[in-house]
Amino acid sequence: MRKTISALIGIGACLFATGGSVRMVDWRAFTELFVATAHAQDADWQKVDETLGRKAAVTGDVHRYGFPRTDLTVTLDGVTIKPALALGGWVAFKPAHGGIMAMGDLVLLESEINPVMLKMIASGLEITAVHNHLLGASPATFYMHVAGHGDPIKIATAIRDALAESKTPLSAAPAAAPPPAVDLDTAQLDQIIGAKGQANGGVYQFNVPRRDPVTEEGMQLSPAGPLGVATAINFQPTGGGKAAITGDFVMTSGEVNPVIKALRSHGIGVTALHSHMLDEQPRLFFMHFWANNDAIKLATGLRAALDKTASTKD
Repeated sequence: MRKTISALIGIGACLFATGGSVRMVDWRAFTELFVATAHAQDADWQKVDETLGRKAAVTGDVHRYGFPRTDLTVTLDGVTIKPALALGGWVAFKPAHGGIMAMGDLVLLESEINPVMLKMIASGLEITAVHNHLLGASPATFYMHVAGHGDPIKIATAIRDALAESKTPLSAAPAAAPPPAVDLDTAQLDQIIGAKGQANGGVYQFNVPRRDPVTEEGMQLSPAGPLGVATAINFQPTGGGKAAITGDFVMTSGEVNPVIKALRSHGIGVTALHSHMLDEQPRLFFMHFWANNDAIKLATGLRAALDKTASTKD
């Protein structure tokens, strides 16, 4: 913190030393930097970890906690879905004005939706969406998007207490045997998608951010992947070079129907179209998809759909 204060004082001194005018300096930028840095350092992340019963994956200033539904056996089109493919609930914390901004996506059974929702709203958290991601899965799973702003310990406690109304595992799973290798040509998938994927729990995953910045309440949602505003694409091998794919495209309104047409023309089903947040800019829509076919063929269709969006490409 002392280093931050010294840096800000030094910046101000340099501005005045070089003849900078007070009227021309936008002090809000320095104030926002100071506040965000202060909260990032002041947050007791070990206490948050303990409250949520797991360690965070940290990317930049974002702490993301995974709540995979390892208790469920969900099948679709003869495929037993791995948690990393479509059952990976999560909550991410990002330092913000007055504490932290929290946002997440929780995986629930139908019978769990209202008990969890009631507990969430009683604790002051917001529900920003409830919907399906898949069609025809057994049992059916639903996805509750949540948001909060304030003290990280209070928010973590509210999330834990709400999830206790479901059968979501609240203790981190013990170290298991290494996951099976991803039996796909991942180098070729990387080349087609235009991004570097990562193996996770037997699933090959991509996060493709947009070129345009996404903000919520004036704060940029960055890094995009951990905060759920990058297009997510997951491949689960199903044998013989095939894969089940799912995820969600992040789109502006003008991109929605071009993406639908690109997916459908390549044999990829569209399973949901909806919002995830309430106040983001630009306004975003999320499109979920499903197919089980040759992985390279599917990757080509996904790339065609990505080309209809303002997504980055390596």
